[in-house]
Amino acid sequence: MVQTFLQKHRMLTLHTLFWCSYFLLFFYQISGPRGNEQPRAFAEVFLNASTHTLFLMSVAYVNYFLFLPRFLSHKNGLRYALEFLVGAVLILIVYVILKRWIADGYTHKAMFYYNHRFPISSFVTSVLTASFVAVLRFFTEWKDLEEQRKELQNEKLSAELKFLRSQVNPHFLFNTLNNLYSLAYSMSPQTTEVISRLSQMMRYMVYDSNHDRVALEREVDYMQNYISLEKLRLNDQIPIRFEVEGDLGQKKIAPLLLIPFLENAFKHGVSNTNPDSWVKANLIVNANQLSFEVANSISVQAGTAGSAQSGIGLENVKKRLELNYPDRHKLKISQDNKQFTAKLDIQLA
Repeated sequence: MVQTFLQKHRMLTLHTLFWCSYFLLFFYQISGPRGNEQPRAFAEVFLNASTHTLFLMSVAYVNYFLFLPRFLSHKNGLRYALEFLVGAVLILIVYVILKRWIADGYTHKAMFYYNHRFPISSFVTSVLTASFVAVLRFFTEWKDLEEQRKELQNEKLSAELKFLRSQVNPHFLFNTLNNLYSLAYSMSPQTTEVISRLSQMMRYMVYDSNHDRVALEREVDYMQNYISLEKLRLNDQIPIRFEVEGDLGQKKIAPLLLIPFLENAFKHGVSNTNPDSWVKANLIVNANQLSFEVANSISVQAGTAGSAQSGIGLENVKKRLELNYPDRHKLKISQDNKQFTAKLDIQLA
């Protein structure tokens, strides 16, 4: 609770600590005897230190709350200097008169307060202290602005990630519904199995994909269900291989990040009229390093349309990788006349 209060009133706490420290230091400095003088009474030293500290606070906070905001508004350095000088001198005059009255009631016994060095040293000290307090203001305001900037940046990134994730769902749903339509149209007995698998996948998309990170095992299950649907649609006529190596336990990943590579492979690399079509996927987890490679044949019908840069899926995943794993991923996409390959390496933590 104390920590929460200090964080909430950070500036007030900082200023209070500064002035308490200054008062105690000045009190200690003047409390000792000077030369052959007798030790001063506590009340006298306390009053002396208090009036001195209040004088410095007056100059500092008149500048802090009046002159400095005016300067930030009109940006005129000469005007600010003149305003500050007049204000500081007026406060200094009041301070000198008060100190002389407290010291000896204007009997000129405390000669130090009537020497020209006293107002000069007091003025210099007030200028330095006011400058330091002003720096505190700029420092705290800069920190607040920096925190606001980071907060806005995080909100922007969060909103962009949500938008990109929302693009994945309709894209996948569109492809799967086409598959389901084909099976239902042909009165396939596998239709109910497709609906069941689709239900599991939709549950994952609706609930789990709203989190920043999901269990890697759940992501792999999602991809395996997707591949099963594609196998059903293609009646197992096309060679499809998906291998998983390594320990997936306790590993987390951004949701729906890997599926676009599979979607792209089936969309551009598989054709019912091409018996030579194939898809191969391999996922390897070694410690916190994930490697995911998807390769597929290039469909004659797809031609150049199945190139590395086509489709919303791959463009989407590139943006999500930049947001989720900046400087912690490597994506390599290659293509020749027969094969398209996408290889992704991610440092999970």
